Amino acid sequence: MVSMSTDEEASQTSSPSSSSSSSSSSPPTLHFIGMKEDIVRARRVTKLVNGCRDVLVLYHQGQLYGMDMRCYHSGGALQDGDIEEFNGRLCIVCPWHKYKITLAEGEGLYQAVENPTVRPLRTRWCSKGVKQRIHKVTEINGEVFITLNDSSEPTESDVYQTEKYRTVSVNVQSKPKSRKL
Repeated sequence: MVSMSTDEEASQTSSPSSSSSSSSSSPPTLHFIGMKEDIVRARRVTKLVNGCRDVLVLYHQGQLYGMDMRCYHSGGALQDGDIEEFNGRLCIVCPWHKYKITLAEGEGLYQAVENPTVRPLRTRWCSKGVKQRIHKVTEINGEVFITLNDSSEPTESDVYQTEKYRTVSVNVQSKPKSRKL
């Protein structure tokens, strides 16, 4: 068995996504998510990180991925979405409106028609650009950490990172009054 240093192990088990480079020289902050064996078993874990960001960490095909928990389009709960491959790219499919988001980059994908006047229609997968904020996931000695993507560049999923979307509203209806007939 080959022993790796913490840095080597972290670089070998990090997700392919990368957080943006910070202009400051301070090292990125690692936020503990959980034990890898628990995440592998659960496949998906959600967590409020740093009191301000709801993230989803998922395990798929031997890889860990991290992203904002709510879909950029309408705030759908991505932890309930299916993972599918589109044109060779792994995506999570939002359960609300079926938006496809690449796991590694956070790009929104859509199917475009090449020429609508030619039958049969031929389609191809295209990118809308990065829509979902992706966060770097690192494993160190069986513990999984996330480094929040602190890019100042806005991402559409940022809209759903407010207290408004953390609060579940419950409609409580009053008990119907019985009527005498």
